[in-house]
Amino acid sequence: MLAAIVSTSPLVLPHSQLRLSITMIYALLLALTYAQLVYSGTLQRRAVAFFNPNDGGGSELDSVGGGLGEPLNVIISGLSSPAVLTDSGSLNYARSIGFSTECLGIHLGDPQSANLGDGNGFVNQTIELRQDYGDVDLGTCLESLIGGNHFRIYRQNGPLANSGALFLAVSQEEDESQGHDIVPDGYNIGRNALVNTAVQGSSFGGVTYKTTAQNISGLLQPGSTGVNHGIATDGIVTLLTVTIV
Repeated sequence: MLAAIVSTSPLVLPHSQLRLSITMIYALLLALTYAQLVYSGTLQRRAVAFFNPNDGGGSELDSVGGGLGEPLNVIISGLSSPAVLTDSGSLNYARSIGFSTECLGIHLGDPQSANLGDGNGFVNQTIELRQDYGDVDLGTCLESLIGGNHFRIYRQNGPLANSGALFLAVSQEEDESQGHDIVPDGYNIGRNALVNTAVQGSSFGGVTYKTTAQNISGLLQPGSTGVNHGIATDGIVTLLTVTIV
């Protein structure tokens, strides 16, 4: 008797439940569409390599206080593969060219800040990374002792100049006994060492990168005026375009 009822009676939902089911399906489809748009918008390739910070009232020197700063002497282009420009993506790229997070996650000293002319004003560094001497876990502890290359990252993403580009303050520093001061000509040396490694191609964590470099003049004033430690620079900023292959 029950089997006969099941086999011959169609399933009929009350109108209120039917409307509710259709509404829920529609809401789910809208949510999925929105998520897809947000995701694609976040990771889509930018339209410009970078904006000149000086044009927006910023500077190609960051700020260490006292009216001094360190040169933002490398830029990772906003035309790079979008994943490279994220926090996790830039860290993975840095590890592919021999840099990693600070020793045991410990940072001594105050963060530096930069005004990239994007409408955000002065913003603290996103992260500071140090040469890891081939060991991404403990190698930066060695750098803290004997010195080496290191850099800070700032992201240009304000409402007036949202390129997504990463501005790097790169320099070669002394060992611990010298208080990690910058070596003579350390800004140029640090930049050149990073760039020379990057353009050879690199990989880390299953991701392979191709990097091209272009030297740019006119963003940074040559010389030592306003530069921390009074160390002169050649005024060259190197633009890196990093592509995941």
